Parts: sequence; C-alpha cells; structure tokens
Amino acid sequence: MGKTPFHITVQYSLILPAIITSILACSNSHGNKTDEDLIFKEDIELDNLKHHKAVPNDLVLIYDGGAHRNIKWDKSHFAPYIFTEKEGESNLLFDGFLFLEIKDGNGRGFASGYEKAAARKIEWEKLLENFFIKNNAIHALNEQIDELVKSRIIDGTIEKRKVILSIPEPIPNQKDWGELKNQKMDFSNRKDRLAACEWYIEYAEQLFKKANLKHVELVGFYWLAEEATNSRDLAKYVANYIYKKGYDFYWIPYFNSDGYEEWQTLGFNQIYYQPNYFFNESVPYSQLEKACQRAKDNFMHMEIEFDERVLASSGWGYRLSDYLDVFTKYGVFDTLKVAYYQGGDAFYQLSQSKDPEDQQLYNRLTDIIIKRQDVNFKKN
Repeated sequence: MGKTPFHITVQYSLILPAIITSILACSNSHGNKTDEDLIFKEDIELDNLKHHKAVPNDLVLIYDGGAHRNIKWDKSHFAPYIFTEKEGESNLLFDGFLFLEIKDGNGRGFASGYEKAAARKIEWEKLLENFFIKNNAIHALNEQIDELVKSRIIDGTIEKRKVILSIPEPIPNQKDWGELKNQKMDFSNRKDRLAACEWYIEYAEQLFKKANLKHVELVGFYWLAEEATNSRDLAKYVANYIYKKGYDFYWIPYFNSDGYEEWQTLGFNQIYYQPNYFFNESVPYSQLEKACQRAKDNFMHMEIEFDERVLASSGWGYRLSDYLDVFTKYGVFDTLKVAYYQGGDAFYQLSQSKDPEDQQLYNRLTDIIIKRQDVNFKKN
C-alpha cells in the first residue's frame, strides 16, 4: 500500500511539524518494525517438497470436540478403522488419523465462515485437551491398537498409526482471542496471528509427549481453513515453524478453492484435493474426473468423500462407488495418498451394517485400502 504524497500547495509551515512528528513516530516504533521485518521476510524460502515424517497412505478424518457432536470416539469405535476380518485373516486399514473440529457447538467457529463469532484461546485450548482425554480420541485409538496387539488379532510389529492435528485459523481482525505472555492478541496484527499458531503447536507437542502413547505418533499439523483467502500472508510462516520442528503441514482445499494451485507458494507440503462430488446429486460425474486431472497437474493427493447418506437406506452409495471408479481409472489408488471424509462416522456405520448392499460397498472400499496398506508395508 503506497504512501500518499504531499501536495505542493500545502504551506511549508504546515509540512514541517508533520515531518517532525513522522520522524519521531518512526524513531519510537523502529524496534517494532524491525521485529516485523525479522519475522515476516518476504523472501523466506521453504523446502516444502521435503517429507519430514512418514506420510499415511490412507488418512481418515475424525471430527471431535464440538458440543454438537454425539459420537463417542472410544476404543471400540476405533476398532473398525484399524482392522477388518476377511476370510479368517485380520487386515490393517487406515494408517493415518486427522483429528479436527470446525466449531465448538456453542456459537464459535475454528475457521472463517462457520460461525459469526471466532473461537478464542479458551476454545482452542479445550479443543486440544479434548483430543487427549483418557478413553477418547487419540488415547482411545492407542488403547484399541494395544488391545488388538495383546490379543494377537493384529501383529505386534504394526507400524505406529500416524496422527495429524488441526490448527484453527486465527481469524483476521479478531480482538477477543485472549492473551499470550500477558499481551492481548489482536488478529488484525499478523505477528499476533502467528504467535497464536505457534503457541497452539507447542501446546499440542506438550500434550502428546505427556500422553506417552506407544502405538501412535504425531507426524504433522493440518490447516483448517480450506481456502487461501486469509492465509496468503501467514501460512508459510506457520509452515516454517512446523518444518523446523520436523513435522509436515497438511491442507485439504475444496474444489475450486481460492489458492488450491498455489499450495507450494503458500507453504504446505502435504496437499489433498476435494472433488466435492458426493454431497449434491446435481454435481456432475465429470467433476470427479476434473478433480483427478487437476490433482495430477498440480501434484496433489486426493480426498474421497461420503457421509451417512452412503448407507443403502438413503440410496447414495452409488456416489461413493463413482469415486472408487474414477480414482481407479485415473490411477489415484496406485500413485497417490488418499484422505477420507466420512461426515461423522459413516465408515463405522457402513462397517456395522447388515444390509447386503452396504456390505458389498464396504468390502469394495476396504479391499482397496487393504491392498494399499500391503504395498505400503512391503515398501517399508
């Protein structure tokens, strides 16, 4: 934003005091400007094509933490996500679990557009702490794996399941987020937005270390905002902080999302693209194909999407079948990582259904995942 030039018609007597005031102001704020310059170097270079941790082949999204949720993510609820029995053998399924939430269920959102009010530090804190409650979420996942290993249902040499934690968006211009080091944060200030993200990442690390989990590992963080609109001047600095700690930075923009082609410039290194085909029957089959082609053109991974309507009782299972058809046609399952959006716990419901149509779809989906996991284990 350029400075407004002085008009030549302004009298010198009026100009001089303004110049003196300006010089004094610059002098008084010089330290702050230097701090900003040190933090936000526009020429910052990121090695964001590098993988810092092992990247899961099959990453399932687990929404948890909002008061509006009615799913209890205890250890028994995780069992169908970890393995399935086929022909008398136990087969491993998802190797990655993304824990996230979009709103607190009490009127505050963790990213732009979900609620009128933005989540504050207290909601960010509660969200993280919820992920580490005993008998819930990450602890429950670890406990279920431990139980399966001890009962010899699955091999004790199983690789640790990979956990990714979402980072709420520090929503621009928020004034009531809270304090850090006795300083009130103002999200019209980019430095404060970055400071909030760094605090969150550090707290997540502390909680994970304290949990001392045997069968899961923290491999990365996920940027919750699905468009770049509010992230262009911030994400790469969050990325720089994440990479220095040895984690990866995940992002899943929606179809035609602002900035999906800019993911490298923005600073992410694990990017999945949403076709957004399942949710509306007016969305054409061709959008799935276009999404796959864009993923190839822009070196992105892909997301499969479904929710509770996938069950035969609702009649939308064909939409998931379309994903499987197109992803197979475009070689997605052979060459790319895949994320799985399931609404609440649609995969769980599909696994428990006795309806022959549901069982057929479940078997087709899990056969694909099992094959991908077998390939993954052989590589490692």
